[in-house]
Amino acid sequence: MTKRNYTSSRNYKPKTQKKAKGLGFYLFVVVVFLTVSAFGFYFRDGFLYYLGFRAKKSELSHEDRKIADIRIYEVLSSHTNHEFGFDVSEYQEDIDWQNIQVLEDTFQLSFAFIRATAGQDKVDLKFRRNWKKSKENGFLRGAYHYYRPNENSIKQAENFIKTVKLEKGDLPPVLDIEKLPKTQSLERLKLGLKRWLTKVEQHYKVKPIIYTGESYYNDFLKKEFSDYPFWIANYNFWRKNPDEHWLIWQFTEKAKIEGIDGTVDVNVFNGDVVKLMSYTQP
Repeated sequence: MTKRNYTSSRNYKPKTQKKAKGLGFYLFVVVVFLTVSAFGFYFRDGFLYYLGFRAKKSELSHEDRKIADIRIYEVLSSHTNHEFGFDVSEYQEDIDWQNIQVLEDTFQLSFAFIRATAGQDKVDLKFRRNWKKSKENGFLRGAYHYYRPNENSIKQAENFIKTVKLEKGDLPPVLDIEKLPKTQSLERLKLGLKRWLTKVEQHYKVKPIIYTGESYYNDFLKKEFSDYPFWIANYNFWRKNPDEHWLIWQFTEKAKIEGIDGTVDVNVFNGDVVKLMSYTQP
């Protein structure tokens, strides 16, 4: 008699059932991929900044502009007990300071940081004009130096001191450090930063503020420069508030302000007007 090979019904799975499960898993993977891709696209600038890349300010699509405006309004409206300001350089070209008053038609701007110098010999082409006009139009003003890691720190400090004359009511000097050195060690960089900070503090009799990105701060500055006030750039969408130890939070580089062409960095001072005034020159 020919033997028949019977398969137990418990182990038998129809091909249609297998196909259905396979199709379901495939659809799940596709949905997850599309969701993550859309999430990454809408918030790509936050991710890129966290990884050390900055988006080109002139390259904002209509959709990017809407997203940026929503983000800016959300942050400002949740910090109405804080002071708001912006920072500019020659890249904003000729600013109409008389028309700068509010952001998003609602939020008063009270302070401005202006780039004065970069490296050991660069003076910002618009500094003198911006320095004069900002004060004439009622802004608390501060000057910052863009530090070039591969140039002499003392000469950089002297360049800033020669260019910037602080007056009563001005905010402290700012050291802007964003890059790592190519021709020296990290320890030599830190020594140079300390020399710049010390020389500038001795000249103006006020402790400078350090500006940098959050990842740079955490990786290179947090421990050895803890006695300095920090101005931290973090554009990430999940960041809702500045950390307690941040004096200033730069939360966007995409703001639109009447009187300024292009986009602008906007900042939240971590305190009210009384605290802000306590940092000004007596």
